[in-house]
Amino acid sequence: MKSTARLTAIGTYVPEQRLTNADLEKLVDTSDEWITQRTGMKERRIAGEMEFSSTLACRAVEDLLARYETNIHEVDCILVATTTADYAFPSVACQIQQYFNIPQASAMDLNATCAGFTYALHMANGFVTSGLHQKVLVIAAETLSKVTDYSDRSTCVLFGDGAAAMLVEYDSSRPSFLSSHTGTYGQGGKHIYRTNLSTTMEGENLLSHGKMVQNGREVYKWAVRNVPQGMNELLEMARMTQEEISWFVPHSANLRMIESICEKSRFPLERTLTSVENHGNTSAVSIPLALDIALKEGKLQNGDTVLLYGFGGGLTYAGHLLTWHLKETK
Repeated sequence: MKSTARLTAIGTYVPEQRLTNADLEKLVDTSDEWITQRTGMKERRIAGEMEFSSTLACRAVEDLLARYETNIHEVDCILVATTTADYAFPSVACQIQQYFNIPQASAMDLNATCAGFTYALHMANGFVTSGLHQKVLVIAAETLSKVTDYSDRSTCVLFGDGAAAMLVEYDSSRPSFLSSHTGTYGQGGKHIYRTNLSTTMEGENLLSHGKMVQNGREVYKWAVRNVPQGMNELLEMARMTQEEISWFVPHSANLRMIESICEKSRFPLERTLTSVENHGNTSAVSIPLALDIALKEGKLQNGDTVLLYGFGGGLTYAGHLLTWHLKETK
């Protein structure tokens, strides 16, 4: 089915507090050189004690509304990608509906971890193209610092907080979505997790209850092996070549991982957009954050062809080939 959904607006927000590599040196046995060499990260933003995913999400939507002419009350569906909701319920999406007093909108959170934003875009495209909804507000929001073990030097250097919002609207004349694909490799779920009601998996006891645990080596190998395959699938579906892609925007998990993905896929690193250097791994937020950084820097232009690829815990993955054509800013 040919898409009739268009990305029309974007907004982002990151907390003011910075956690630098020098700050981390005071918490665990690490160094700026060690962190930079292995991850490419220099700092990350950290939510305040009374800042939660809903707080950051509201600020991102407000940024979108300040930049674009749009009527938030026309939104008829709110999708929030997050692994760090304020509550088990009500959802962050319901809190967004209340905060902006959106009169008639379905609202739900979804958890596809670091692929959350690309999964949410997939759902928004399907909702709009099928005719079920006309204007979908897609949000990614994470406060990973609240579930990070700052005594574990292998993970505490990685994660940061932030939020992003995008509008997906009906437009049959200028649709954004050229090709999409999603998938799951549940067998790898044990390599990155955070416990909740259960503290065992496949009969084995899990570690660090309530905090993130990651087997970085296994996740790294899986991503470098599978993401290039997914990129090729997207290109084949759209009958396009790498040379026709303006920008590749992978999940900003780790700069070294992105370099390896680019090397294996033979995609030029200089045409790759990231947010990891100054924001760390912000899970579902990393891709839209990278898009907005590039937009503000003048790199990303209307008419560009963009390949997004999210991947993460689950293990989950989702990619989109898009035509970038947002509405004019105020």
